[in-house]
Parts: sequence; structure tokens; C-alpha cells
Amino acid sequence: MNIANRGLWSGAARAVVDLLLPRACAACDRLLDAGDRRLVCGRCWARLRELPFPRCERCGHPLSRPTCAWCALLSPWVRAARSVCWIPGDTGGAIVHALKYAGWRALATDMGARMARLPWPADVVRERTALLPVPLSRTRQRERGYNQSALLARAIGAQWKLPVWEQCVERTRDTHTQTRLTPEERRHNVSGAFAVPPSQRSRLPGTHLVLVDDVITTGATLSECAAALFDAGARIISIVTFGRAPAIGDQL
Repeated sequence: MNIANRGLWSGAARAVVDLLLPRACAACDRLLDAGDRRLVCGRCWARLRELPFPRCERCGHPLSRPTCAWCALLSPWVRAARSVCWIPGDTGGAIVHALKYAGWRALATDMGARMARLPWPADVVRERTALLPVPLSRTRQRERGYNQSALLARAIGAQWKLPVWEQCVERTRDTHTQTRLTPEERRHNVSGAFAVPPSQRSRLPGTHLVLVDDVITTGATLSECAAALFDAGARIISIVTFGRAPAIGDQL
């Protein structure tokens, strides 16, 4: 069979599969247009509520006042933070839910591509050494079967041509889900919950590491993770997430 005929048969086979097993968007559940091979439809990506400009140079949060109040959530050893869109709710929340709880692992590729395109200060681009996904507890990773932050980190690493150090930081204990906790409860919940294994400490001195997570709300989890890395010798840490929770006073 020549190449032209193989192409015809392949196209016909895909058309039959689409007819018998129509594909639906992982975010809105609507049927995808014929020939659309994406997991999330173009309409949903177009409706994504990206963080508006102007944004703080350090934390990337939209500026609604002359000085940035959101930077106060970040530890002094955090150089910069960036996020793609507002969460929870709407399209961004649905996309994160599909990745995190519905098993749509391949969504990390498209999400990571958008995270990789975020603008950064020149020194972060120049210095960043490796990407580190925020680890899950052993119990939660066993239940879920994967760490969504690790999937995102690998997708970004492929774009930035950087290594992903998945064993560099670990959870020392199980923590409660942060979803319904107050900011103070969140800080207490993750306090001391991360550590750098002795076998990984030699690679940290002088590094500029980029922590990766799906969502940042109060910054409690990422701050604790960054603190463990800083205490183990990392020079400075930056943060990138797909979603960001709005602060009081933000214009959505």
C-alpha cells in the first residue's frame, strides 16, 4: 500500500472512530468538533481567565493598587512567582479538576506549554537550574496513581530544556486537603511537612530552583517546600503554577 492510500485509510478509520465513539471536551463535556484531537476544546481555552496586566514584576500578581500586597505571601528567598489563570471556578478550575481527579494525565502537556510561555525576569531565565514538582504524600500518590505537579514539571522542562528533579524534596507526613482550610489552618497543616533527603543535598548549594504546582492559593504549601530547599542549601527559589486564587480586592 502506497503512502497516499495509507493516508486515506488512516483518515477513514479516524472518521469511523469519531462517529462511533465521539470525543468530548475534558473540561466542559461538550462533543469536540470533527477532527479536533485536543483533550480540551478551543472554546474552553479561549474562555480561560488569564491573570490581567499590569502585573507585579516579582510575584506576577495583577496590580490593583500602587504597591503589591500579594508579595507578602511569599518568603524572602522566593525570587519570583508566575501563574497562568484564575482558579477556582470556570474553565481553569475544570481543567485542573480533569488533570487532578479525572485521570486526564495528557492534559499536563497543554497546561505545561502555557506555563512555559509565561514571562519571567531576565535573571530567573538566566539562572534557573532545575524544576521541582511539589510532592504528594505516599498515600495520595498511591490513590491517584500519579503526581499532577510532576506531569506539569516534565511538560515545562521539555519546553525550557531543563532537568526535573523529582526526588529532591519529599513529604515527611500526610497532610489534610487544603481546600476548606483557612489561611492560618493551611500554614499549620503543612508546617514542617517537607524535607530534602540527605542523598539529594549535595546538588542544591548555589542553585536557583523552580517549584511547580497546579494551583497556588495562600502560598502555604509552596512556601514550606521552598523553605526546606533553602535550608538545605538552595540559593533561591521561584514558583510557577497553572492556577492562582484571587486575593481580596482583585478585579476578576
